[in-house]
Amino acid sequence: MRVIRGKLAVVTGAGSGIGRAIALRLAREGANLHLLDIDLPAAERVAEEARRLGVEAASTQCDVSQLAELEAAVAEIRRRWTAVAILVNNAGIAWYGHSLKMPADDWDKLLAINLHAPIHLSRLLLPVMLKQPEAHIVNMASISGWVCGARMTAYHASKFGLIGFSEALRAEFLARKIGVTAVCPGPVKTNLYRASETSYTDRDTPEPPAWLCTTPERVAGATIRAIYRNKAIALVSPMAWLLYYSKRLAPWIFYTLHHFGQKRKKSKGPEAKSPPKPPADERRAA
Repeated sequence: MRVIRGKLAVVTGAGSGIGRAIALRLAREGANLHLLDIDLPAAERVAEEARRLGVEAASTQCDVSQLAELEAAVAEIRRRWTAVAILVNNAGIAWYGHSLKMPADDWDKLLAINLHAPIHLSRLLLPVMLKQPEAHIVNMASISGWVCGARMTAYHASKFGLIGFSEALRAEFLARKIGVTAVCPGPVKTNLYRASETSYTDRDTPEPPAWLCTTPERVAGATIRAIYRNKAIALVSPMAWLLYYSKRLAPWIFYTLHHFGQKRKKSKGPEAKSPPKPPADERRAA
């Protein structure tokens, strides 16, 4: 995309973290914004920050896991704006723990937010975007869509799927001036890990050490460059680059690490079973 100024960008999960950083960076580039987030006050605060940068901005409450809410949000966007040129599918959640202890509802929710929402929102907005001289879709994937670890199977599966969706969409629409980028950061200093559900009752989801993490602002900068340059993949942080090329050039390294990791766990004996979690309403009341 040669010009961002004056174009409309739709950003999901825009109330905090990476979504907020991308929205504000787009505003500094002169883009008008329509922000979607389940937390409407947070999205409106970001919209107000964007307005102070001299652009138009609107916000809509939207649970992207619900197709009906996505359809309603798109209807509102089309009523309010004449065109959509940029879509940033950023909203996402994580879940940490044993795959067999992950309830079916949690599987469905994670895949609905991380994978199905980008698919549906792209499907709903592409007819409008195809009418523009040029347009761009950004899918916030992750280095976790290239390299796997234990205890986050659903998250990995959703990000692998999002990378595949991005590549297929790019192949299909590139000739029609629709750019598609899968942004793949390494660990980022956001609330993703602290907010994630887990199968454990005695500990929270572990967070990567700060020295391994990049910032939402750096991810936002890489995203803007990817839009301008129409990059298929945007790796963010030295860790992401290292893991990506290590997996491509020597995948056996990761298979070996997984093998020895499992042997080490077995040598310590079977893990103690975690007691069942209390119902969700009891956890909220605690």
